[in-house]
Parts: sequence; structure tokens; C-alpha cells
Amino acid sequence: MHCNQTAFYNFIKKILYPCIVLSVASCTHFEKNSTHQKTPDANIAKGKKLAAQYCQSCHMLPDPSSLDSKNWETGVLPGMGPRLGIFNYGFKEYPSNRFDKELDTNYYPKSPLLSLEDWQYIIDYYTAVSPDSLTAPERKLAIKKASGLFGIEKPQRTAPPATCMVKIDTSASPRQILTADVLRKHIYRFNSSLVVTDSVQSATAVVDLLINHQTMITCNIGIMSPNNGKHGSIGIVTNDEKHMQADSNLIFDKLARPVQLNSADFNRDGKMDLLVCEFGNLTGALSWLENTGQGKYNRHVIRALPGSMQTYIRDVNHDGLPDIWALFAQGEEGIFLFINKGNGSFSQEEIIRFPPIYGSSYFEFADFNKDGQPDILYTCGDNADYSPVLKPYHGLYIYLNDGSNHFKQTYFFPMFGCFKAIARDFNHDGNMDIAAISFFADNVRHPEESFIYLNNKGNMDFEPYTIPGTSAGRWLTMDAGDIDGDGKPDIVLGNFAITPGTTPLAQTWQGGPSFIVLKNIMQKN
Repeated sequence: MHCNQTAFYNFIKKILYPCIVLSVASCTHFEKNSTHQKTPDANIAKGKKLAAQYCQSCHMLPDPSSLDSKNWETGVLPGMGPRLGIFNYGFKEYPSNRFDKELDTNYYPKSPLLSLEDWQYIIDYYTAVSPDSLTAPERKLAIKKASGLFGIEKPQRTAPPATCMVKIDTSASPRQILTADVLRKHIYRFNSSLVVTDSVQSATAVVDLLINHQTMITCNIGIMSPNNGKHGSIGIVTNDEKHMQADSNLIFDKLARPVQLNSADFNRDGKMDLLVCEFGNLTGALSWLENTGQGKYNRHVIRALPGSMQTYIRDVNHDGLPDIWALFAQGEEGIFLFINKGNGSFSQEEIIRFPPIYGSSYFEFADFNKDGQPDILYTCGDNADYSPVLKPYHGLYIYLNDGSNHFKQTYFFPMFGCFKAIARDFNHDGNMDIAAISFFADNVRHPEESFIYLNNKGNMDFEPYTIPGTSAGRWLTMDAGDIDGDGKPDIVLGNFAITPGTTPLAQTWQGGPSFIVLKNIMQKN
């Protein structure tokens, strides 16, 4: 089928979270960089004050040190201007969705919120005190090559690989792997020998699914590239041992780029409801779909902001009602807890807040210090949008739980463009190890960083390893599970190789398989 590869690449740069700019921590004093030495101190002081007033109205106050001056000046600040009602500065119009018919006409301010003179002060502040370049992160330990941890198995190649979902189904007998493809809009079923046993076409590209016995509920993202429309949907695929069959009727449609599904009986009426991360673009929501019976659902918005991307459902306060943990990217980044009030409504608590330039990409729970409390493994690494420069704060973080759902960062592993990390006891020594992938790795200088295995030796001491052969793809998706039933968790990596240009690196990815299996060959202790 015909495919505009550049359009798909632009999509995948923002596939789950086209973050709307800006940056870290609190503002401190910085020396002027070499490019903007002539900026008057008075302008910088005014700009700093104005930034505190305008730049933290919907996210953390941006810190100039989080980005180099060039990307502030030519990327982030022009992207921020329209949010303040400034669409033109000088003779150049800032990029925006100003005339997008699918965006509410009241989305942007009718008139500028500040004068062009004040906006220039903010520009002066960020460009003058930000560094000329970002400093590369330092690691305590070098990444070692290891061939005795995982063996690589590959399916027959399909060209070009454009895998947008991988899922290990351990409930099936025999166990199997499910994948989805952006270009072909199909779900594929593979057996443990990595042979395709069946496939089914979906409404649009499937980026997540729920498996319930012989039924799969599919999350269909809709239009792939970032957009403000509601073209996503939720579908049904029957899945028996012989054949997958898509239901022509959708469970729900007109969703804003849904990227993840979850389920629970939120109102305790005996019917299973759905939880949907509508990542959207400039608009979106975290919403739940109330099951009213006979295949009908009513949509209820929990948080009317874009960027919801990962949820977990747990009864946090032990009142018998399912509560929601959710990760948001897209501006106001953070992990939030939504407490179920019992009448279809939720209260919101901010658990951890992240700078909006981080590019949050994933989180999950794991008990790293063996105290019986769920800790948080978090990754950030979306590196598209307005500042595609290698960022030293990209990587994976561990936040330990004090027992009262207050979390403190205790570990950071720098990894450019980190997209996902999974915690499992891969070597069966009683400690939670970590497998991590990067979609925006420093592939030219450090291709080994596309996949990293962190061996947990205890007491938050992790040894990093790379597995030979894992640089053969560009990994967008990952899942872990026991594929062959030997009691050890294996790993599946999905290759999304649609990239512009014909560089040797792109050719390597495009010539690779749609996914690979990292078969766990470590000896059980």
C-alpha cells in the first residue's frame, strides 16, 4: 500500500505524546552565554520576572539551563508564543493550529496576554542565560556487552517494519505474541516459533489492546499524525485458537487519539467499564466509559487535558472502589492519583510533577527495596517537537514509596530518548532488574543504548549491559513475559523503522525484522 513515510515519521516522533515545550526545576542565576553577551541585564531581570508570571500558568516554571539557547530561541519559545496569543513576531508567523477546524475557536486567546515588548524580555531571559550546549551525562559504570543473558530470535522479515504494538499473551495455550502494524493496519498472531498463525484488519492502527478470554478489546488510535480531531475508536476482535475476527460494530468512537486502555467496574453496578487515555494533541482527556449494558457506553471525562498515556487501577484507600494512577505528558507532565468518590466522579492528587520538556513516556510499579510498598519506575525521552537535541535528563528514574504514597527519587540512569522500561526479576535472584528501550537514542555514537539491561545487585546498585544484535532495530514498543513456559520472563521489542532518508542506519532498521524476541537464557538460581 502507498505510504507517505515522512508523514509517518513525523507522527511517530509524537506518537503518544507530542509534548508542548518547556523545562525543568526552579530558576536560579546563570551567566550569559557566549552568543548573547550583549543582552542588557535589565532585560534579563524583567524577562525572569515575566516568565514567573506567564510561563508557569499551566506547567512548571521553565529553567533556562534545561535547554541550549538556540533551541529556546528557534524552537520552544516560538512554540509557546501562540499559547499567549502571540502568533506573529517580527515578520514571521509562529507555527500553531490557529486555523484548525477541529480545534475549539476559544482555544487560543482572542488577544495577546502580554505586549510584544514583554514577550521580547522573556526571549532575552531564556536565550541569554541558557547554555550554548547541554552537557552529556556521566555514568558510574560503563555499559558492558553480554551474550549469556538473552538469545535473539527473529520472525520472518516484513518490509518495512512499522510495529506500533507488541503483546505477549500468556493466557493462550500455547502462548503467543500479538503485534500491530501502522502501515498495514493489521493485528498479527505469532506462535512461540515466531510463525504467523493468523491476522485480522483493524479499523485503524492498534496501539493497545485488552485480552479477556477469547475477546480482545482494541485501542484504535485513528489518524496517526498529531491532530485535534476525534477519529480514534475502541473495537472488538474475537480470538479463538483458530481464527481472529473483527466485529464490524465499534464499542465507542470519536475519541481523541486514544493510546491505552484499562478496565474496572468503576461505579460498582456489576458491569465492566473502560478507562481510556485520550492522548490527543492540543486537547485530549483521561476518560472512563460507563457500561450501560447491551453494548452501550457513556463517556465521562476525569481530566480534560491532553497527554494521558499510561494508567493503573488499584484500590488505594481500601474502600472497595477502583482508583486510578495516571501518567500525563504534554505540557503539565506528572503522575496523578484519582480517587474514586463512588458516584462516577474522582478527586485528583498530584503525586510527582515533571518539567514539561522531559518528554514523559512510561511508568509502572515495582517493589525495588522489598518493603512491600509499590515504588515507581518512570521514563522520559520523547525527543521530537521543538527541541530535538540530546538531553542529559532523559532516562529512567526510580522513586521509592515511603508507605504513604509519597515518592522520592533514589536512582537515575541516563539514557537518551528512553521510551519504556520494564521491571522484572529476569535472573531470579530476588531483585527487580530493568529492561529499557530508546526510540531517540544516540544511535550513531552509541547504538548499544537502543536496548539496555540493568542487573539489580541489590541496594539500588544496577549493572548496565547491552545485548549484541539489539541495535538492528528502532524500538518503539516492548513487552515482557514468559513466552516458552520455562518460568523465566522473555522480552519482545517492536521495530518501527519508518524514517526519512536513506542513511546506513535507517537502511539497517528497515532491513530488520518487525520485532525480535530476547529469549531469557540465564540460569535460575
